[in-house]
Amino acid sequence: MSDLSVRLAGPADRPVVERLWLMFRHDMSEFQGLLPDADGTFRSDRLHSAFTEPGWAPYLAVTGDRPAGFAFVRGLDGPTRVMNSFFVARGARRSGTGLRMAREVVARHPGAWDIAFQDANSAAVRFWRRVATTVAGEAWTEEHRAVPNRPDLPPDVWISFNPPAASRD
Repeated sequence: MSDLSVRLAGPADRPVVERLWLMFRHDMSEFQGLLPDADGTFRSDRLHSAFTEPGWAPYLAVTGDRPAGFAFVRGLDGPTRVMNSFFVARGARRSGTGLRMAREVVARHPGAWDIAFQDANSAAVRFWRRVATTVAGEAWTEEHRAVPNRPDLPPDVWISFNPPAASRD
């Protein structure tokens, strides 16, 4: 998808990101065993935070005039940026879109990064290891961390890296 662009999402983009959010949460429900709320939606506190809270940034990826995915970053006001949520529409997957999106978002916020995902999501495991290697070479770590206040959930996998300056060009 050579015409992919990744931009900071503004208020006018929010309805599109909200619809992508439903697809993202639907995809994630497979790994978390969750059903939608009674109104057919999913919990959206992270979506709200991405657009309203300090230290957060929502990104929208588009191909031409069509949405291809989104990324939410938090921790911009702290020492470590966190890829809080990341989604690529199924029609854009396995085309390099996700890797390009991730690289562009990371490049916009130099410094240390943490990215969480679930072991059960084998595609995410492969993808985020590839992203870490692409942006940080072999200088990344991976560990399991308990989900705060959720002893009923398996631990998340966290990848951490600090890309060298050359990878941000």
